[in-house]
Amino acid sequence: MESEGPPESESSEKSVVFSQQEEEEETTSGPEEISTVNPLLQPALTGNVEGLQKIFEDPENPHHEQAMQLLLEKDIVGRNLLYAACMAGQSDVIRALAKYGVNLNEKTARGYTLLHCAAAWGRLETLKALVDLDVDIEALNFQDERARDVAARYSQTECVEFLDWANARLTLRKYIGKICAAITDMEKGPGKLLKEDKNTILSACRIKNEWLETHLEASINELSEQKQQLEDIVTPIFTKISTPRQVKSAKTVA
Repeated sequence: MESEGPPESESSEKSVVFSQQEEEEETTSGPEEISTVNPLLQPALTGNVEGLQKIFEDPENPHHEQAMQLLLEKDIVGRNLLYAACMAGQSDVIRALAKYGVNLNEKTARGYTLLHCAAAWGRLETLKALVDLDVDIEALNFQDERARDVAARYSQTECVEFLDWANARLTLRKYIGKICAAITDMEKGPGKLLKEDKNTILSACRIKNEWLETHLEASINELSEQKQQLEDIVTPIFTKISTPRQVKSAKTVA
């Protein structure tokens, strides 16, 4: 059975046996065991970005034509070379290889993504690199675990805290997007949204987007406060639109 977890001791990443509880009790291979012959493996594990780039970009390199095939070559459980880089914590390698158009959200046979892998192995900087590259932080493995849940299972506290923060940013960004989409849908309908209300909502969304871009180190509480502020502006307007108008009775007063 597949396992994406870290070794009990990281003194060696070359020969690892790790016993997991419940459904995942099995032998876990280290990063170098993903492939024993792949010429991309050594530069990926050692962080030799220049060496990798030469293989991908130098037509004279003997492995140039097979570079992408070698990168995406999978082991028996569906892990490619990027998983080895994640286990080894080679963030620069991940960033470099991402430029060649690889799918950073691809899953193994049991649904583990690169983010799950980095979280399990406690590779905080690699997690940051992957989040910067817009991977799906909500992706689920075969146990319906997000990367954050896997990090918690392996007591990777710093990774849990970072992924909670990343999720708070995503929640605010998605809420802004949801509101903008709702405005677009309303414009396609009978046109119940007043111009003044529309401008108020769009202005609030723009301000929050700009806030996100300029407050990259904002705390989870600050992110939650920004979302609440936006809700306080938007909710009354949407409530007003959805509330049926009261039709006055035309009774004649005797």
